[in-house]
Amino acid sequence: MSYGPGFGDPNQLAQRITSNIQKITQCSAEIQRILHQLGTPQDTPELRQQLQQKQQYTNQLAKETDKYIKEFGSLPATSEQRQRKIQKDRLVGEFTTALTNFQRLQRQAAEKEKDFVARVRASSRVSGGAPEDNYKEGTLVSWDSQPQAQVQDEEITEDDLRLIEER
Repeated sequence: MSYGPGFGDPNQLAQRITSNIQKITQCSAEIQRILHQLGTPQDTPELRQQLQQKQQYTNQLAKETDKYIKEFGSLPATSEQRQRKIQKDRLVGEFTTALTNFQRLQRQAAEKEKDFVARVRASSRVSGGAPEDNYKEGTLVSWDSQPQAQVQDEEITEDDLRLIEER
């Protein structure tokens, strides 16, 4: 099972895994920055869209990295097997750390989105059942279904994490 030219090479595969782990860590930092802006005057529909896109991209990176780690572990045995096992264990540890942090941030984002939806619903009840403006109505609809999708993504990711730790 190969994911691109040269990925059968252990060094290139390890480099790709390391690169993805760095991207996951970087995206997690960007998600954290966005989370700090939610509920402040900087909170905009564009910011929430950016958060959703970052989460989806990071989740895709995590799935891709999991596939690469599986491929790395299934490479044919060589005289460098011991060194490769040490390298794989290190990569799995780094990936697990990055993934755990990302999952924590996903839960925080889902909680903030849930709070936002509750505030919008409360304000629409106070104002006679009509939302204050079109932005909030659109956001209410689109963000209302988002936490469930994120919970499903988290379940997939946590299952992947469990499988990785078992190896």
